Amino acid sequence: MLSSWVNNFPDIARSLLSEMDSVLGYRLSRIILEGPNAELSKTENSQPAIMATSMLILRILEEKFGFDTKSRVDVTLGHSLGEFSALVAGGYLNFGDALRIVRRRAEIMAHCTREASKESGEDYGMVALVCEPERLDGLLIAIHKFPGFASFGLRDDSTHGTLPSEQVMVANINSRNQIVLSGSIARIRTLLIQLRQFSGHDPRPVRLNSESPFHSTIMAPVADYMIYALNNVKINFPAHMPCISNVSGLPFSSEQELKALLSRQCVDTVRLWDSIRYLDQERGVKRWIGIGPGKVGRNLVGKEVGRDMVRGAGVWAVCDPCDLEIIMNSLEQTENEVKSH
Repeated sequence: MLSSWVNNFPDIARSLLSEMDSVLGYRLSRIILEGPNAELSKTENSQPAIMATSMLILRILEEKFGFDTKSRVDVTLGHSLGEFSALVAGGYLNFGDALRIVRRRAEIMAHCTREASKESGEDYGMVALVCEPERLDGLLIAIHKFPGFASFGLRDDSTHGTLPSEQVMVANINSRNQIVLSGSIARIRTLLIQLRQFSGHDPRPVRLNSESPFHSTIMAPVADYMIYALNNVKINFPAHMPCISNVSGLPFSSEQELKALLSRQCVDTVRLWDSIRYLDQERGVKRWIGIGPGKVGRNLVGKEVGRDMVRGAGVWAVCDPCDLEIIMNSLEQTENEVKSH
């Protein structure tokens, strides 16, 4: 995850890793760089590691390539865990506070998963469903009719008497043809059978590499912790630029809304597709820069806005130091195209 960045930018990387270890009170840097993978893949280690890697890449862009985030970025958006990096990049939270919150949040998430498994004896996780774009709305309607489906914030009888460990939720609506279900894997399989037999839907399921049911009612204790944590750190509002909420798909409008929606994000649906459509159609965003250890975000954005690229537009993923110079040159070129027209 970090070796190539440490090798190419040792001073900045080691400075951030030292800061990260100091904030967390243990040597997460050693686990990141040396493993074992079984230790790094634990939720309580992988989540702060991913966030720290994202912030390291941004620091390298700023310090080595002269990228001025405040003047060159108009709005920030993060997917799930990435929302914390977006808030740090936008100036709402400082790195240390966000990292501590992410670590403790991840510990509670892991504990919630263990308790649910102990209570039910079932395996938990997340399954992506891919369908034809024109069938997405019908698929969501059919899922909402499934006994035990949990929709956070809606008062109905669909989950009456159903324990959180027995419920299924839509964790993500990622694009016009991809959603993610979260909860008991056995219950999700039952739901898929019912979708095929009774509703005429046959989405392609892909089991995600997660043993925790993120964005589900099982994570309710995490939401309670987030309310406490956010009331005990400094939040800058307004900050350098708008930041888009995963829950609403719109910019946070106040400090209180930021606290409420960031807390709800633990148990509610991440509406990435709504967020992308808002930025594309309402804000007219043309250049998208994804920062972090992977290209999932870039690919999801590219699916939605990359088909009809206009002059001065682009979608990039900064996840490998080998690509940095090419990406920065490409960004400069698109900015010059806009200025000249």
